[in-house]
Amino acid sequence: MARIAVTDGMSNDAIAILENAGHEVVLRHHDTEEIAKGSLAAFDAVVIRSATKLYAEQISASVNKSGGIRFIGRAGVGVDNIDIDEASKKGITVCNTPGASTRSVVELTIGHLIASTRHITTADRTLRNGVWAKKQLRGSEIGGKRLGLIGFGRISRGVASIASSFGMEVHAFDPFVNDAPEGVQFHDDVDEIFRSCTHISVHCNLNEQTRKMVNSERIALMPGIGADGVDCGNHIVSCARGGVVDEDAASLALESGQLRSLALDVFEVEPLNDSDLLRHDSFHGSPHIAASTVEAQSRIGTEMAELLIEFFETGNCRYSLN
Repeated sequence: MARIAVTDGMSNDAIAILENAGHEVVLRHHDTEEIAKGSLAAFDAVVIRSATKLYAEQISASVNKSGGIRFIGRAGVGVDNIDIDEASKKGITVCNTPGASTRSVVELTIGHLIASTRHITTADRTLRNGVWAKKQLRGSEIGGKRLGLIGFGRISRGVASIASSFGMEVHAFDPFVNDAPEGVQFHDDVDEIFRSCTHISVHCNLNEQTRKMVNSERIALMPGIGADGVDCGNHIVSCARGGVVDEDAASLALESGQLRSLALDVFEVEPLNDSDLLRHDSFHGSPHIAASTVEAQSRIGTEMAELLIEFFETGNCRYSLN
């Protein structure tokens, strides 16, 4: 049966499923340099998360005349750390687990949105510093405001549903989606989302078209006044992929007041170290934890184990990206 490298961890239940199916599972992180030297070439498949990078050099080194990896499983959604074109050239199937972490990412997105508009993180910091900042921390409701969604896949649809229940007017942009559900206003131009909405939530993959899509020009379009006439300011949340939001532009917008808050779970460079964003009380972040719940990790592992078994039994994968 197959020899499977798991480089960024996997739930015990998922490992048990694979081993009970007769596969060998080897848990060990492989850094970029050792992969480029062929450390994965002795395996039939590899399962990674965001920490492991499989670019062209790494993929090429993972295949040889006697075999090598035939399957790359991304335990999660984003695949900007995998060169899918190179994998395709080498005959390697790439798949992810698109639905397993949806609920967890939706919940964190809504959490960041409410934390932003109600100054929850600032309130906590000032309280710990002995400051009773009640008068300075007047927030705004999200009900009655327009929420713009950049991308409209599973996670974005979940956010739309919850936002609507709070009384938000939901707008969306996604050039690959044609079936807008009732109650969501679709736009053909992403700039219209920024012109219309005081609240923006990012839900797209990172690619050359979306890199720094949220930039100074688009942030400047945001109206600052809610659909209900309230001076609520402008707010951006991203639990998608680092690099879609231009962090330097966002920092300047926080400084000027064009952005009243920014909440990020993902960053251009991770882990985040020295960043101008950290100077702003109106910024709060989390260390790429949108899918980091007990439930999501269990679902991700189980689904990936099932996909691996499916692939080695049939040669197919229902969530193949190539």
